[in-house]
Amino acid sequence: MKTEKVDVLVIGAGPSGTVAASIINKAGFTVKIVEKVKFPRFVIVESLLPRCMEALTEAGFVDAVKERGFQEKFGAKFVKNGKVCDYFFADQFTAGWNWTWQVPRAEFDKILADTVEKMGVPVSYETTVTGIVFNGSNSVTTVEDIDSNKSQIEARFIVDGSGYGRVIPRLFNLDKPSNLAPRKTLFTHVVDTKRSIDDEPNRITIIVHQKGIWIWVIPFSNGITSVGFVGDPGFFKQHEGSNEEQLRALIASEPYLSVRLKDVEMVFEPKVLESWSTTSSTFYGEGFVLTGNVTEFLDPVFSSGVTLATVSSQIAAHLVIRKLNGENVDWDKEYTEPMMQGINTFRSYVMAWYEGTLDTIFFADNQVPKFKSMICSVLAGYVWDMDNPFVKDHKTALQKLARTVELRDMLTD
Repeated sequence: MKTEKVDVLVIGAGPSGTVAASIINKAGFTVKIVEKVKFPRFVIVESLLPRCMEALTEAGFVDAVKERGFQEKFGAKFVKNGKVCDYFFADQFTAGWNWTWQVPRAEFDKILADTVEKMGVPVSYETTVTGIVFNGSNSVTTVEDIDSNKSQIEARFIVDGSGYGRVIPRLFNLDKPSNLAPRKTLFTHVVDTKRSIDDEPNRITIIVHQKGIWIWVIPFSNGITSVGFVGDPGFFKQHEGSNEEQLRALIASEPYLSVRLKDVEMVFEPKVLESWSTTSSTFYGEGFVLTGNVTEFLDPVFSSGVTLATVSSQIAAHLVIRKLNGENVDWDKEYTEPMMQGINTFRSYVMAWYEGTLDTIFFADNQVPKFKSMICSVLAGYVWDMDNPFVKDHKTALQKLARTVELRDMLTD
């Protein structure tokens, strides 16, 4: 059997895998990426957050992405019963990037993968990992290509950025259920001819359809818009028929979209995803580290997926470099703890969103600019800024603010 030797094997050619591969490659180590499918391929989570720009910059990807002319994103718009709450990243509490992109992920991910290949990192597409044997930090990974040819890759370390594939967690029984409720989404891309140039497409729009049910509207620079309904699986049983018939009926039931998207052309038959929230019992082992969605995927509502993917890979890559250079790495303190800080902050906001706590805050009259800027930083992905009370005290700060708003409104009625 053919055997190849590298310093680091990266599983997955998405943003998580390519960011890690680029940073480790720049440090002078040999890196190889294996990817189960052929690119370009469709993925959701199409609205990025400013914090991921720092990881993309260090990886050397920003110029290549800029050249494609993707839609620049400057904030997020929340809508409920016709009332609008805008968050502009330029107003955020935390210093950092104040813009990012909205991207068709098939194109975006392909750009990152092509760019890392140009840097000298080979990518083997349509290559499936069938087994891994560890000997300390060293490993032998068996892979199989599309023609059923098997080969082995010897590596000093593995970065698993396989996303929903969850290669190492599934091979070594590390999967663990999430504490978030199971949810479902029905979504598609549409030819958005009635888009308003005045208030779009420079940000994502999130519409509260009813409690616990929301809609994303993500305009791209090519005139296509991504639209999806998200909520409890039982909500979608109210309409019968094909996925397209169900989605058209749901769009017609939402006043904010019914005119704009009436009889709209759908680029593809609407797709369904559900029960996506999952986590792992550990984020690392002696010879591997999990990055991106392999650690934990929460929910699409705040577009946290690519940010957690790229930032986790950015952090992990530097730790892998230190490990390969013979330094001691405290993976709990230096990796698991910061990642759980970010994940748990986003988790608090996801739970507050579905509970209605954020409705009270977002759609309140006379919002306090200081508090709004702090929340804006979280929405921009700066969930590691411990100087921000809405990050440091994420479990309680939102609830306290919502109660204050409710009390104020009671006293002024």
